[in-house]
Amino acid sequence: MGSAIFVCRKFSQRKPAVLKGVNLGPCLEKWTVEYLRQKGSDKEVKIHVSTVPQMDFLRKNFAYKTLPFSEFVKRASERKHSDFFLCEDESYYLRSLGEDVRKEPADLSRQFPDLAEDFHIPQFFTPEQFFSSVFRISSCGLQLWTHYDVMDNLLAQVTGTKRVVLYSPQDALHLYLPDLEQFPEFVKAKRYECVLEPGDLLFIPALWFHNTLAQQFGVGVNVFWRHLPADSYDKKDPYGNKDPVAASRALQALERALKTLDELPADYVDFYGRRMIQRIQKRTFVGAQVADSILHSGPLTKPG
Repeated sequence: MGSAIFVCRKFSQRKPAVLKGVNLGPCLEKWTVEYLRQKGSDKEVKIHVSTVPQMDFLRKNFAYKTLPFSEFVKRASERKHSDFFLCEDESYYLRSLGEDVRKEPADLSRQFPDLAEDFHIPQFFTPEQFFSSVFRISSCGLQLWTHYDVMDNLLAQVTGTKRVVLYSPQDALHLYLPDLEQFPEFVKAKRYECVLEPGDLLFIPALWFHNTLAQQFGVGVNVFWRHLPADSYDKKDPYGNKDPVAASRALQALERALKTLDELPADYVDFYGRRMIQRIQKRTFVGAQVADSILHSGPLTKPG
């Protein structure tokens, strides 16, 4: 798919799409476990390690550890480990970082230059819009928590298969830990699902919630870019996951308004709180049916 077609047909619709036939380079043939270990060498990487494959960011059921990249790839590709941190069947996950993790976004060409030569970043945005390119490598069965990003991104599946589940930003009010007895509203969120195979590229628009499940040991590259003006983003955010500057200011103003309401009796707080909600809905909510018309060029489905 050419960049012009992507911009016209996919980007402008602000909906996820599985793209096939995009030239990702020789990585599709080259990136075996042996090749990755050789080219990645002994560069140390910070990784997530957990005794269970379902990693939970809220409960922090994982530990941060450091390994040479070659050793990490070896362990992540195994089912049982002779060398381990927590247990012999522990799960591994790498989200690559910049050299200075507090200041620099991840960039494959800087952290893994030899491997970066094999991966062709699709030219769906201008060089000035580029923010980061992130290695995502995980053990078979590893499932990541549901989250959203504030930048548009492409998830390229290079090896292995990965299930991705997505939810529209308009379902934000229904999304939390899905315990249906405690959180019955979750069933109202519409679930969209696809399985990425080697060579597939998933466009994930900003603010779309998503989680992933590695069906096999797999290697992916996540490419993020600034689709809003550059000054919309927090310049001190190397991960690209902080709310846009204007959104942060609005949320802070809302918090101040709520504290002001607390000066009134409870029945007044309830009354004026409901009026504020009505005003917010009228000014900001997009039509709830927009997500129903998702178009895609691959197997992105909404189970019945």
